[in-house]
Amino acid sequence: MTAARQAFTRESADARRADLIEATAAVLAEHGLAGTNVRAICAKAGVSPGLLRHYFDGIDDLVAATYQATSDRMDMIFASAVDKAGADPRARLTAYLTASFRAPVTDPELLGAWTAFWALARSDARMAAIHAESYAGYRERLGELLAACGSRDAGRLAIMLTAMVDGLWLELSLDAASFGAEAAAAMVEKAVAALLD
Repeated sequence: MTAARQAFTRESADARRADLIEATAAVLAEHGLAGTNVRAICAKAGVSPGLLRHYFDGIDDLVAATYQATSDRMDMIFASAVDKAGADPRARLTAYLTASFRAPVTDPELLGAWTAFWALARSDARMAAIHAESYAGYRERLGELLAACGSRDAGRLAIMLTAMVDGLWLELSLDAASFGAEAAAAMVEKAVAALLD
């Protein structure tokens, strides 16, 4: 009976932490950094400020946890896209790169949160470390997919393609009608063909 009670308590704590992280991402997306504070986050999550302090060492800790959780979620989305692409190396590479142009990655709320994370990464060491680890992981996996396609300079190409995908994602997120997701995917596929063929 004690084990069952502990398991239930643990799930509840994880769920509450997840709710606070989700609320933080939503507040960042809606109000930006300037409007993100304990009161707004707790109101969005429907909890008291004391609960936030119970699970996190303050708002900076919560925002960092939100960045890490968002990065982890993106990693899972990209990995899932690759898994669904089958065994062909080129299809797997294309799936990885173009997943950024489909939901949920193109969710407009993600842009608000992500730009806040980027801004904080410039001035906060913890956020900078999360950013560096996240992008290094993305480029490493991209490099592996490029190498599987026969690239001899996978590391350099991974940097170039990451920058291209980020730029296209940002434009699509700011104005979905600017050129469209299909056009973004076609641009990336054309770049890959030029770099690999």
